[in-house]
Amino acid sequence: MTTAQQAPTLFDSAYYQDPYSVYDWLRVHDPIHEFRFPVGDVPMVFLSRYDDVKALLSDRRFSNDGDVWGSEEFKKSGMIFGADTLIGRILTVLDPPDHTRVRKLAMGAFTPRRAAAWQEPVERIVNEALDDLAKSQNPDVMDYASKIPADVTGAILGFPLDRFADMLHAIERAFHADPSNPDNEAEVAAAFDEIVVYGRELIVEKRRNPGDDLTSVFIQARDGEDRLTEDELVSMVALMIMAGIDTTRNLIGAAVLGLLDHPDQRRLLVEHPEHTPTAIEEFLRYDGAFCVGLFRLAKEDLEIGGVSIPAGTPVVAGLQSANHDPEKFTDPRRLDITRNGQRHLALGHGLHNCMGAALARLETGVAVPALLNRFPDLRLSVPREEILFEENWLLRSLPSLPVAL
Repeated sequence: MTTAQQAPTLFDSAYYQDPYSVYDWLRVHDPIHEFRFPVGDVPMVFLSRYDDVKALLSDRRFSNDGDVWGSEEFKKSGMIFGADTLIGRILTVLDPPDHTRVRKLAMGAFTPRRAAAWQEPVERIVNEALDDLAKSQNPDVMDYASKIPADVTGAILGFPLDRFADMLHAIERAFHADPSNPDNEAEVAAAFDEIVVYGRELIVEKRRNPGDDLTSVFIQARDGEDRLTEDELVSMVALMIMAGIDTTRNLIGAAVLGLLDHPDQRRLLVEHPEHTPTAIEEFLRYDGAFCVGLFRLAKEDLEIGGVSIPAGTPVVAGLQSANHDPEKFTDPRRLDITRNGQRHLALGHGLHNCMGAALARLETGVAVPALLNRFPDLRLSVPREEILFEENWLLRSLPSLPVAL
């Protein structure tokens, strides 16, 4: 058998353009892969098989809270998400019992009635984005994909328009910083702080003028019976600001590219819109917004498949590797919008499965078919090999997708 020392490299430039070839190798030859992360040279473990990834995501012996459970080496690396800011205490890193309490309150805002009410603003915003795309001198699907979740998030949170552009700029700096920049850590921390400030401003405004928006609902959970602390309230609003924009943008962009690469599936979706629900799940499985999950920190010394995992070691859940595991998905490299059967892990699993999944599905399910119907001759305006993904360890992100309409 080929040795682990010959494994392709994770998180280098070649990997970012084709992570799936790396995953294919790891699943066969080294499914519990020990490596050193390029930032901080931190020793980690990467899981690539579906069953291992799914088990990791729900294993209570691990935590997403690097500030509490991470090794000293990991803490010093600068890789702790939102370290030294309120972002570092968002729901996605909390453990029970705080996670249980805060998530239950947050999910109270995502009622079926409220989700149904999002349909109209999503359709309106998609139509506006299509009009903007039609007027563009240099049409880019990623401009379209960016506008929709940004405007939808602003609408459902009730964000004042005069601060909206600043908020989007802060998100861009927080999640798309240049990792080669020595000042990167300080710039990211400053961007996270700005997002927290915007969240506090929004809470002040909604306490003064409450409405039928998510921020007002979260405030009721804080002020009604003091069930959320003030910091938990701010971090919840900040999480909604961050999580609602970049991930859906990436999903819409990758879905369009996938359909351009598979013209038979594009044609099938246009001719049979009833396939939209399964198409959305296939977009998530095929090239989801996250390549990997947030670091899972071992809370104790343990072992996975014969590999020792010392306490504090970060373990990486290869979400998209799991979603391309041929043991679970037939012909996984092919986009098939009628695919059913095994559930993908693109939205997580266990405690930290995606809270805003219904909204992401709604936006994608409106945005992608609407684009294809409005512009039936849509095609790339540059050679396919010029479409490159951003070098971002967490997000599967297309900076640009230029098209001819």
